[in-house]
Amino acid sequence: MYEVVGIRFKKAGKVYYFDPGDLEVKKDAFVIVETARGIEYGKVVIDKKLVGENDVVLPLKKVVRLATQKDILSVDENKAAAKEAFQSCEEKIIEHQLDMKLVDVEYTFDRNKIIFYFTADGRIDFRELVKDLASIFRTRIELRQIGVRDEAKMLGGIGPCGRMLCCSTFLGDFEPVSIKMAKDQNLSLNPAKISGLCGRLMCCLKYENDYYEEAKEEMPDVGEEIMTPHGVGRVVGLNLLEKLIQVNIPSMERTTEFTLDELAEGKKEELFSQATE
Repeated sequence: MYEVVGIRFKKAGKVYYFDPGDLEVKKDAFVIVETARGIEYGKVVIDKKLVGENDVVLPLKKVVRLATQKDILSVDENKAAAKEAFQSCEEKIIEHQLDMKLVDVEYTFDRNKIIFYFTADGRIDFRELVKDLASIFRTRIELRQIGVRDEAKMLGGIGPCGRMLCCSTFLGDFEPVSIKMAKDQNLSLNPAKISGLCGRLMCCLKYENDYYEEAKEEMPDVGEEIMTPHGVGRVVGLNLLEKLIQVNIPSMERTTEFTLDELAEGKKEELFSQATE
């Protein structure tokens, strides 16, 4: 087992585990850590806890120290410099007539590298752009192509629900979302109604999916013939949230809703009548 703290480097970024060592690191504290891309400034979002070897990437890097007021000022300076770098990069993109959209610019904490995030429909030859940027900023340049979901996460916005985007406020990682989830939840398959600002299926389709899958296992399939307290009928609809089954019963010439308990009672009555015959 390893004692770790969870640290985020962006507001809704992925949580990474670090070794706190002998430091008194508490939740919501700002710390300086060593990462694969150099020294970084992050926020502790998970208090000290023990995790198994499978939950960490070894060798586990250590928290260097608690952040000072000087470190916080450096971060603010980096953010201001990143805004200027954004403008300079956009001008160079126009100058080189590149078919790409600049989304965000980020300085590493130690200013050893500037990362330019962009979107594009295909591959972009930005070698000349990198040369120009390196001559302007005199440091390492990285251009990183991202997808539309990452773009929405960085830029933020308001979703169809009227709330701030989940990806930009609390979702650390994107989880796979499929059209099957929308079908299971009996939602309209109109892309305009089940897509987020990024144009992809809404992340929130995943939230209740486990419940719907569990409910479906308990419920009969649409089209299946089942025994009800009023005789045999065919399932024509399901309300998975309330666990109601809509059944068309020929003998009654109408569709009736039943709960799982009522159907179970009907099944018991059928078995009892068969046993007494």
